[in-house]
Amino acid sequence: MELIGLIHQKYKIVSIIGMAKNAGKTVALNRIIEDAYDRDINLGITSTGRDGERTDVLTNTEKPAIYASDGNIIATTTGSIDRSDATIEIIEITKYRSPMGNIVLGRVIDGGYIEIAGPQTIKEMKDISDRILELGAELVLVDGSLNRIAVADPTITEGAVLATGAVLSRSMDRVIEETLHKKTLLGLPEIEENLKEKLDGTKDICIIDESYNINKLDIKTSLNSGKIIADNIDETSKYIFIPGSLVTKTLKDITESSKLYKDVTIVVPDGTKVFIGPKDWLKFMKRGVKVKVINTINVVAITLNPYSPLGYYFNPEDFREKMSSYIKDLPVFDVMM
Repeated sequence: MELIGLIHQKYKIVSIIGMAKNAGKTVALNRIIEDAYDRDINLGITSTGRDGERTDVLTNTEKPAIYASDGNIIATTTGSIDRSDATIEIIEITKYRSPMGNIVLGRVIDGGYIEIAGPQTIKEMKDISDRILELGAELVLVDGSLNRIAVADPTITEGAVLATGAVLSRSMDRVIEETLHKKTLLGLPEIEENLKEKLDGTKDICIIDESYNINKLDIKTSLNSGKIIADNIDETSKYIFIPGSLVTKTLKDITESSKLYKDVTIVVPDGTKVFIGPKDWLKFMKRGVKVKVINTINVVAITLNPYSPLGYYFNPEDFREKMSSYIKDLPVFDVMM
């Protein structure tokens, strides 16, 4: 099955996220666009940041450009349209702005390479994606730029394609380990609906008891605050809610400062907020740490790039087969094969 066949008709908004630069995200995106054109599926395309440019603005190296087909509806900026090869009819200038100009919606009249630079916030991205659907797109692809994996936020997209590749490590086993770990984090289990309702709109770190009474802590961030959080846990505590990032040091300080950590569940908005490596994560799980999320991210497929820009590569067939043997519940694609 082709990747487009997997996501079309099942989802309306899908994000393409990369685990690192050069993990093959843009190649996967272009393959979906190409296969959608062959099937006469009209796409919408946007991005969480600047993407599609011919030269990487950070590394000054060539990168794959994004190709938009006739009829595709794109959301980009006024500054990016001039750098696109495609002929684009501007449909609407939105109220949203980015550092590169106003976000505009356009229809591709004559296909070609485009540069997209989309909205900056989750709400804006959701609004823009919904508007693209209203304009006739059957499926919206949201391209996630470097360090913007939060584009997979389940309040925006219904599914996410995770791009991984040799760029992560010269060791195939290490790449598989990192990919499996990321998939695990993105798919962390959700809390119950009653607690979701209680935490709706909460932006404070807090301790919640079994009756869902909330004790907001007077700290602005969990970073370097693990001991303070642990000191506020008692026998009635059932949850710790951390609205921002959950990092290794915070979890280490909590587990070392209170024996009650096994009796509580740590809650974060979603798996993109967890920044803990696979080995440390396994240690915490063995120690009885429990982590849940408000929203699980629905990873629908894994794509592989066996080549690294540093000159080394994996055997493509071996890489796909070995990744598939560890990730059995998701389809794994090498979109170049």
